[in-house]
Amino acid sequence: MVGVTITKHDHGNAGEYHAHVADSDHIGRLTWVVRDGVHVAEHTLVPGEIGGRGVAGRLVEALVADARENHFKIRPQCTYVVAAFARHPEWADLKG
Repeated sequence: MVGVTITKHDHGNAGEYHAHVADSDHIGRLTWVVRDGVHVAEHTLVPGEIGGRGVAGRLVEALVADARENHFKIRPQCTYVVAAFARHPEWADLKG
């Protein structure tokens, strides 16, 4: 797999994680908002040009790692994030 770098863009009560793929100018994104103290994962967007490389999974993993490090809960709303949480029961403690 080509290298993927994840960056976080925090705008207070909303933000995004961006996935930068080494061989592309396209960016994958996972957007979130804070509601009632919980990070609601709203959308995971990966352009077709960088699809099929595990980019969406890496974005969710970044959100989960951030939640563990910064002690916040996640409410999966995006269907991709809902499915990722279903595949990873070890993340259940992060659901809010």
